[in-house]
Amino acid sequence: MPARHDILIIGGGLVGASLAIALERTGVDVGLVEAAPPGALPAVFDERNLSFADATVNALTALGVLQKLRTPAGEIRRIHVSCAGDFGRVLLDARDYGRETFGRVVVARDFGEALAERLDELPRLTRYRPARFLGCEEAGEARAVRLADEDGERIVEARLLVAADGTRSAVRGALGIDADVHDYAQTLLVARVRATRAPDGTAYERFTAYGPTALLPRGDRHYGVVHGVARAEAETALALDEAGFLDRVQRAFGWRAGRMLAAGARSAYPVRQVVARSTTAARAVLVGNAAQTLHPVGAQGFNLGLRDALVLAELIAQRPEDPGAEALLRAYAARRHEDRERTLAFSDGLARITANDAPLLRPLRSLGLLAADRVPSLQSLLAGGAMGYRGDVPALCRNARA
Repeated sequence: MPARHDILIIGGGLVGASLAIALERTGVDVGLVEAAPPGALPAVFDERNLSFADATVNALTALGVLQKLRTPAGEIRRIHVSCAGDFGRVLLDARDYGRETFGRVVVARDFGEALAERLDELPRLTRYRPARFLGCEEAGEARAVRLADEDGERIVEARLLVAADGTRSAVRGALGIDADVHDYAQTLLVARVRATRAPDGTAYERFTAYGPTALLPRGDRHYGVVHGVARAEAETALALDEAGFLDRVQRAFGWRAGRMLAAGARSAYPVRQVVARSTTAARAVLVGNAAQTLHPVGAQGFNLGLRDALVLAELIAQRPEDPGAEALLRAYAARRHEDRERTLAFSDGLARITANDAPLLRPLRSLGLLAADRVPSLQSLLAGGAMGYRGDVPALCRNARA
């Protein structure tokens, strides 16, 4: 007889692991399929710097994850946005909205270790690791899922199959769900840098025709830098020595943090938007990057994916008797629609308009920056999005003590 679960999550990365933790309080039987073996972290938990919105901080605190961070998170108390060649800028201060912070900056590796420690505390969770998804088919009121592990192939049945396996989701493909892809022809170089001015809680986003350069305040007196380059220049930029890389970042960003002094190892990430045409199928649902992979401008990706997971967990808690029921999946798609569409439109629109160097666009863009800095309603809209309060907000995002 095949193993059987109420829910089987494919993917133990940021969103998949968070969903498994969120489902623990519902009492349903959950299986988690992970590519990494015990004792190892998935590759996604690298040296990247993750920007957690205030709503995300609330939820991860309520789930008992952030308390397990072994290194301090950086606080984002202000957000400074500018565009090379344009006048005007936007400056948001959390105190103007009755908050201490807009969110926190956490190194992906540190977050992965905290998630792993929290997963180890879940007594009812069944973990398949290392294991790989091979395919699935409908089996009455369940999905029959084929997995490959160290012992060969096996079948695992679940009343709900959750695809949390990333941008190139094998589950999405097996379900026959198409995705729309846009290549921004940009590559982001990610590193840790030290400057003469230590972080003071300000997160900077500087736009150029080749992509954004962001400096995020880490908790270790360094900045997390994200430097966008044209795809054709990526290999050359990645091959620069430390002094050459720092000079390139300095020219793109300017001197608001003082002189760039040192940089750690660099990683490169091509930027593409991938949007699934549907987030549900019979007894299956897509979450996180499997549902939508965004341009990282504005740091919306994981925050949006976590809200996917939290809404799904909320709905399952209300109807645990059949987590894969058609009515539940319809409710999930309806609740996620506004947040998903608005966040996609924000990220894609910002990426396109700031990378467009057309002379006629520059004065309009500058006026937009001035308006966003001076019109209270626009500032409130930007601040709410930055803190993760967009659309139908999950309960855990609103209250860390929920």
